[in-house]
Amino acid sequence: MAFTESIGSATINGLAYIGGLARLAGSSVRTIFIEPIRGKKFHLGRAVHQAMAVGVEALPIVSLISFFIGTILALNAAYELRKFGAMQVVASAVAISMTRELGPLMTAVVVIGRSGSAFAAEIGTMKVNEEIDALETMALEPVDFLVAPKFLAMVLMVPCLTVWSDFMGVLGGGVFGVSAASFTWGSYISATLDALQSRDITNGLIKAAMFGLVITAVGCQEGFSTGLGSEQVGRSTTSAVVKSIFMVVVVDLIFTAIFYLTAQR
Repeated sequence: MAFTESIGSATINGLAYIGGLARLAGSSVRTIFIEPIRGKKFHLGRAVHQAMAVGVEALPIVSLISFFIGTILALNAAYELRKFGAMQVVASAVAISMTRELGPLMTAVVVIGRSGSAFAAEIGTMKVNEEIDALETMALEPVDFLVAPKFLAMVLMVPCLTVWSDFMGVLGGGVFGVSAASFTWGSYISATLDALQSRDITNGLIKAAMFGLVITAVGCQEGFSTGLGSEQVGRSTTSAVVKSIFMVVVVDLIFTAIFYLTAQR
């Protein structure tokens, strides 16, 4: 009986957590798109600042990781394809893998480590220091002031980072293809463009936008649920990273399944 009770309790808590994420996202969407129509100010400057921190400052690490991932993909593909005399397929394998899956996913993991954890730590520290209460005292809604700019920045910048990640991954595969697989840069780029379809890129960008929503929602939710004490801030940050990675993988699975089923029609 205790086993079934624990399963039921975990299920209820999980659904309540997802409901909290949806409520937080819904409030942010209302703040961004609906409240300005009613004359309420949206803090665009904070959104620009967050976009710089989330996007521009993440370019070096995203570039490096994506370049290496593209090279690793090319190496692994060449190892198997050489047995069948199909080395010309290396470019296609790298391009499709990066745009459909690894580009968005690796970008999300980097953003979780850099920004998702920072969101939880920032809001958690503000809660511990009672700065959230101070915002409410000054008639500033915490979601409007803290969360909505982060949502807008993430939804815009994660897809942009994904495009750059795709490019760097293809470039990394191209370096191997040109140096060790008898490609020229012209033939490698041509093979890449022949392999890609518009839906490969758009599917990846849709995933990236959803990843941005999930990362922001989880990071901010964990920040708001931080308990008292500096130790709790560390726990919230760790929880935000772990839960964000799990949620991103689940969302990735759901959208990959949807894209697969719709492509069969």
